[in-house]
Amino acid sequence: MPQPSANYLFLWAIALIVGLTLSVIILGEIIYRLQYRRLPLAATLKVVRNMVLPMLAFLLFLRYVLQRPANDDLVKAIQTLFWVCVLHAALSLLNAIIFEQAKADTWRARVPKLLIDLFRLFLVLLGTAIVLATVWNADLAGLATALGVSSIVIGLALQDTLGSVMSGIALLFERPFSVGDWLKVGDVAGQVIDINWRSVRLQTFEHEMVIIPHKLISNEVIRNFSRPIAIHAERIRHGFSYNDPPNLAKQVLLTTALETQGILHEPVPEVFTISYDDFAITYEVKFFINNYADIESIRDRFMSRIWYAAQRNNLTIPFPIRTLYHFHGPTAHAEGSKKFSQSLQSLPSFVPLQNVDSMDNRSDGIELQHYGAGERVIVQGSSQSSLYIIITGQAVITISDRHGQEQELLTVKSGEFFGEMTLFSGKTSPISVIAIADLEVMVISSQAVNQMIDRQPSFAREISQILETRRQLVNAVVV
Repeated sequence: MPQPSANYLFLWAIALIVGLTLSVIILGEIIYRLQYRRLPLAATLKVVRNMVLPMLAFLLFLRYVLQRPANDDLVKAIQTLFWVCVLHAALSLLNAIIFEQAKADTWRARVPKLLIDLFRLFLVLLGTAIVLATVWNADLAGLATALGVSSIVIGLALQDTLGSVMSGIALLFERPFSVGDWLKVGDVAGQVIDINWRSVRLQTFEHEMVIIPHKLISNEVIRNFSRPIAIHAERIRHGFSYNDPPNLAKQVLLTTALETQGILHEPVPEVFTISYDDFAITYEVKFFINNYADIESIRDRFMSRIWYAAQRNNLTIPFPIRTLYHFHGPTAHAEGSKKFSQSLQSLPSFVPLQNVDSMDNRSDGIELQHYGAGERVIVQGSSQSSLYIIITGQAVITISDRHGQEQELLTVKSGEFFGEMTLFSGKTSPISVIAIADLEVMVISSQAVNQMIDRQPSFAREISQILETRRQLVNAVVV
């Protein structure tokens, strides 16, 4: 074989130097423009500039300048590295075209990263096999047989790991969560910081990393606090004393929630009366937050504000106690007698009970009753024969017209009474009475009213005047 001339070798050397230099400069300019426009193709061209072109130039230098034969081990090694770089560039180009530029809510965007890695591994193995067959003349049939036997042995040895990988593929195809989501898996709550071949890594509120294999996750109930929307509902229970009216306690809790930083005003927080426990009435506050990561600080602010709100509104936060009641005859009713006497001081002057000082010398058929806001004291169409005098609070008198629509007649306040329309008639009530705010009323039976009228006849005139006025209001609506 004739040897090439010195001019031929010199031309190849000059062509390689100039061609490599120009190619690197041109690709560098293109990469700069692509990076400025934030296009993913820039990464592929970097691989071509930094790896493929140098390997190609080195291979051509060995073959055409140094005149090394094609079956030389160094040439084969460089050729193998060159094809590996080409394969790497091809995979980078495939990823940039298919997946990096994928629009949201398309199948390309929903393909799990784990599946992409597996597909890339398959292509690498396939490309390696082709390179070994073409460059090194390897026997692929024998290699495939060896790999088949080895894969069986490896599969049996790593069946738990492979089970986690397959569970991870199925789980990520469903895509119930992604990196950055807040999850609760079993008893562990944390933010997803990584999803790899075998497991999911969570960072907890204690800044600890918890690694959960896919195989375990596939058997657990997963709570995602970040999807389908970031708004999360939190529930907190709190107890107040039995002496605290439930509606007041619920109003204080609602106001406190609305004033706490981080709690959303829309949706509006809700407060529920849950149970009557051993030493407290338990309430549950349901409120909404934007970011589950802030739940600990928001919960702290809310629970701290409850104490101050309870102090301002004279609410008692109870603790477990045991109360022993000792019976000592009539004095056991002292507290009830005191409360009853205080209520008598709130009655208007025309009610003949002003001189009664205790429960022991009051008339039979008189008692105190409490109603919460929204409760019906009297229901239209019901039978009742008692007079109700308001001690504290307000109520509204309503009536259903001929179209079935409930209309308000008037509001009754502290010192006023209702129930006179059926007090002596024995008929059903033509009106309803609904508490507007927490209501305390003194309920006087018809027998007790008769005794009061006997002692003070002017009381009957007061009842008659009110009765006539309210009948006119009722007739105006009914007719």
